[in-house]
Amino acid sequence: MIRTENLKKLYTTDEIETTALDDVSLEIGTGEFVAVMGPSGCGKSTLLNVIGLLDDVTGGRYLFGDVDVTSFSERQRAALRKKNIGFVFQNFNLIDELTVFENVELPLLYQGVSSAERKMRVEEVLERMQIGHRRNHFPQQLSGGQQQRVAISRAVVGDPGLILADEPTGNLDSKNGEEVMKLLTGLNESGTTIVMVTHSPIDSKYAHRIINLLDGRVVTGADIANLVDEADTAESAL
Repeated sequence: MIRTENLKKLYTTDEIETTALDDVSLEIGTGEFVAVMGPSGCGKSTLLNVIGLLDDVTGGRYLFGDVDVTSFSERQRAALRKKNIGFVFQNFNLIDELTVFENVELPLLYQGVSSAERKMRVEEVLERMQIGHRRNHFPQQLSGGQQQRVAISRAVVGDPGLILADEPTGNLDSKNGEEVMKLLTGLNESGTTIVMVTHSPIDSKYAHRIINLLDGRVVTGADIANLVDEADTAESAL
């Protein structure tokens, strides 16, 4: 479903150039559940933004399905994104002025889905996520776990093939976090591809495999162990 080849992303200002992604090559197959892990600032969120067609790249290639989207315009990326990708964020990103129903309905409005179809699909997904009884409440009237259920409902209501989750349990207690991970696992078992950025070793165990990033590069467990050993050796020499 996803393939990147020697992907690079640079952020440049008048004073400094920062390498966010450095020669990243990876493949994620349809139906996989992949966790992306690494320390803060290693490029995890940048990679997720590129995969989600929210950001362009400086070099390399990105193929979504069989389509090379590397040089797509923002309009082309937006068209592909709204039909194929759902997003789940750590901070939920719900609109406070809209009810639960209206928040979940929003992607379907952008897609031009009819009113009757929207109503049916929103009610169906709210019931599936066990949040239908809160359909007329506003986000601030919900617990954190309930808000994340609404956010997941919004992400899946358009039936995307890919869900991108950025620290989906980061603002939740362990019980609600576990419930959210079970919801994502259920979606994956139904065929949805999931790519999740996380710092949590517990959450990463739900994934089929882990992609480790360090300083914008994909690294293996052996690479990380060698770096730890080098750091320990340097510290001992002080």
